[in-house]
Amino acid sequence: MSVRHWGQGAEPALLLHCTLAHGGAWAGVARHLAHRLTMSAPDLLAHGAGPEADRNRDFHDQASEAAARHLPDAPAHLIGHSFGATLALRLAVEAPERVRSLTLIEPVLFCAADGPGRAAHDAHFAPLAAAMTDGDLAEAARVFLGLWGTEDFDDLPKAQQRYIIDRIWIPEATEPALIQDRAALLPRLGDLYVPTLLIEGAHSPPVINEINTRLALGLPNATRVRIAGASHMAPITHPAETAAAIDGFL
Repeated sequence: MSVRHWGQGAEPALLLHCTLAHGGAWAGVARHLAHRLTMSAPDLLAHGAGPEADRNRDFHDQASEAAARHLPDAPAHLIGHSFGATLALRLAVEAPERVRSLTLIEPVLFCAADGPGRAAHDAHFAPLAAAMTDGDLAEAARVFLGLWGTEDFDDLPKAQQRYIIDRIWIPEATEPALIQDRAALLPRLGDLYVPTLLIEGAHSPPVINEINTRLALGLPNATRVRIAGASHMAPITHPAETAAAIDGFL
C-alpha cells in the first residue's frame, strides 16, 4: 500500500510524513479528524512503497515532485510533519492556489535557525556524518533516533531496524534543501498568504522553536501552537492533541 486514506469529511487533505516513516504514521491523527476531512497519506519518496529515488538528483526536488502528484484536484488542507512539513511548505509556496490551509508540524528547515538551538543540533548531529563516512549505518541510525525518534534503535524489532538502516542515507541527502535552502523557500515566505499553523512540542529540541519563530516572522498569515508534554514525534505520541490543534485551526 503506497497511499492510506481516512475520513469522509467535506474537505480534502494531504498528509506528508516524517523521514524514515511511512503514510501509516498519520493513522492516530487521522482518526480524530475523520469527521472533518477526507485524507490521503502517501508513502514519500524512498519510504515504504513510495517511488524509488534517483541518487544522482536532489532529493528534495524529487520528493516534492512525487508528493505534488497526490494533491487533490480541489484546494486542499496540506499537513506535514518534520521533513514532510518542509515538502508541504514547498508545495504551498510553488502552488498556493491548490492549498486551502497549511499545517507545519515541527518543520526541520534548519536554514531558518541560527541561534544556540541550531548550534546544539549541529553538534549532536555531527556523529551521524562520521558514522556514515565509516560505513557504520547502525550507529548513524542510533544518532538520528537519539535526537528525533521516540525509541532507542537497539530496542526496535529487527525488521524495523533494517527499514531504518536501508534509509539512513536520506538525512544527508536532504541537507542541500534543509540546511542550504537550495529550494529557496525562505526568500519566498512573504509571498505565501495561505493560512498557516505552526505546531511544535513543548519538549522538542530548541532548534524547532528557532525554526518556527523565523517562519512565523516570514509568513504573513501564521499561527503558532505548542503541544504540552510532546516532543518531535507529536503526531505519533500525542495524536489527539495534535489533531485538536489542527481541528481548532481549521
